[in-house]
Amino acid sequence: MAVKPETIAKLKTVSTPTLATALYKRGLRNQFIQDVMPLNPSLPTMVGEAFTLRYMPAREDRNPITVFQNPEHPQRKAVEICPPGAVLVMDSRKDARAASAGSILISRLMVRGVAGVVTDGGFRDSGEIAALKIPAFHSRPSAPTNLTLHEAIDINVPIGCGDAAVFPGDVIVGDADGVMVIPHEIADDIATEAVEMTAFEDFVTEQVLGGRSIKGLYPATDPQTKVDFDAWRKQKGR
Repeated sequence: MAVKPETIAKLKTVSTPTLATALYKRGLRNQFIQDVMPLNPSLPTMVGEAFTLRYMPAREDRNPITVFQNPEHPQRKAVEICPPGAVLVMDSRKDARAASAGSILISRLMVRGVAGVVTDGGFRDSGEIAALKIPAFHSRPSAPTNLTLHEAIDINVPIGCGDAAVFPGDVIVGDADGVMVIPHEIADDIATEAVEMTAFEDFVTEQVLGGRSIKGLYPATDPQTKVDFDAWRKQKGR
């Protein structure tokens, strides 16, 4: 089943560090896609279900430039069929020596309504991609065409991206800190919990900036903390 719109809306209001803690509480410790960063950290939080593309090592006899003339080429096909609202997640084997995609393909994803794109490799035309209104995450810029080192081989299959397992339909959330992967079946609960955690963290931040000690506040071991938090929520409408 598709993730609920209200779940997506909740996830757009929380941070990836908060999600990491919520997932850690459930024993999920490896949901952060390692070593990827946003090309434009000022864009809104990226949220969408994972649609995946898997690369394997390229072999020269299989990857001449002419393969792009085939409309069924997996990289090109993935760009055309990735659903609006989804996040295209690419397994590039953590190898940024050749690009996973460039600005033309990312532009196509943007105009098709795709929510974002993630690779554990690199993008070419990185400056142009950074100027687009689509969240994009990669390891570093990379000028060589993907065919130099990568062969796009599978679409919408389980992959590894930055040492995190990504299954089609998992919920992907990306912000200035990076990208988290939420298993689809617990996305609703995690979103609700993260909203609650965010409210408490906002309260704590306000208290700390006002000079209050973290002792008994964070974590909330002092019973007065709950009383103060409840009053704060009522006042703030949270």
